[in-house]
Amino acid sequence: MMKKRILVILGHPSAESFCSALADSYIEGAQAAGHEVQLISLGRLSFDPVLHDGYNTIQELEPDLIAAQTAITWAQHLVFIYPIWWGAIPALMKGFIDRIFLPGFAFKYRKNSLFWDRLLLGRSAHLLVTMDTPPWYFRWIYRMPGHNQMKRTILEFCGVKPVKTSSFGPIKISSKQQREKWLKQANIYGQRA
Repeated sequence: MMKKRILVILGHPSAESFCSALADSYIEGAQAAGHEVQLISLGRLSFDPVLHDGYNTIQELEPDLIAAQTAITWAQHLVFIYPIWWGAIPALMKGFIDRIFLPGFAFKYRKNSLFWDRLLLGRSAHLLVTMDTPPWYFRWIYRMPGHNQMKRTILEFCGVKPVKTSSFGPIKISSKQQREKWLKQANIYGQRA
């Protein structure tokens, strides 16, 4: 198996969350398989998540965001671990993406055209997503808005492909045994990255 450079982005603001435990388990599995891994915990970064002027004026990036762009450039495989809140990704994670997936870094519109160049080609991704909604309900009733947002309108838009999604839930009523099973699955995902 080819060894990869993997960037794990923990999108839950709390280091005490089940998402954080999933990240730890994934990283442990990936490192055991010989992959090189970096971790970005969004809750520990210092940055303004608000894109104050849209893309009309690019805000100066804080040092943590410059480091995050460097890590994304380095990575061959991106792993986003986050909860679904109100059907979508957490606000902190959305702000992170708004601030660093910028024109000229993640994509570039062609002059006088609606078409664009995908600047993050050559990378794959895996989304490990927790939710309190049963995954089948999120898929068939809600039509997976948060998954589609990350996969189609963010990552694939920027050239990241393939994007795999694994859903864990419902977290709220899960047993200790179920959570341990999910942690083992995250470890296996890391080993097979």
